[in-house]
Amino acid sequence: MPFSLPQKLLTEFIGTFFLSLTISVSVIHHEYEYMPFAIASTLMVVIYAGGHISGAHYNPAVTISVYLRGSCNKDDVLPYIASQILAAVIAALVADRFLTTKKYYDVELFTLGSEAVVAEFLFTFLLAYVILNVATTESKSGNGYYGASIALVVLAGAITVGSISLASFNPAVTSALIISGKISFSASWMHFLPQLVGAILATYVYKFTMENQ
Repeated sequence: MPFSLPQKLLTEFIGTFFLSLTISVSVIHHEYEYMPFAIASTLMVVIYAGGHISGAHYNPAVTISVYLRGSCNKDDVLPYIASQILAAVIAALVADRFLTTKKYYDVELFTLGSEAVVAEFLFTFLLAYVILNVATTESKSGNGYYGASIALVVLAGAITVGSISLASFNPAVTSALIISGKISFSASWMHFLPQLVGAILATYVYKFTMENQ
């Protein structure tokens, strides 16, 4: 069955949000040397994750171009553009409000701030969202790129928010960081909680976008 407009709009929102967030955080933290890798990695994985649902435009100019070529329904054009712009605005606000304090590695202990909760939530969500779309979707069974897609999420996250949260996105990795003394046990909830919430939310978003398929 064809995907519904709400399913496509949510996919466009998620892809545009993470692309815009990666760019915004990289600029705020002056990560210009690695920014192209983070942006390219993010774009690649959200295309893999959402291309089969919405066409993975994530860009109003692309939506217009695809429409003029005859590959996008005219009734989808304005909603697509609105979803993309809204996602970009929210991403910029999240980056400015929650991900602006740059943290540095300490020899003994990495100090987590509240922005680490946001970073771990967002990129654990993205990681789970991409995994569900590229590794569990029946239409993509047997594809040869799922491993690269998943690895690139971690690469993009490490470059974008590694200085904020250590880029764990994984309760098992967080446990290792606690044992190794990089994260205090008292602050471990700032990893565990957002990771679990992000993964659970990603599952519900995936189920919604793939409903009736």
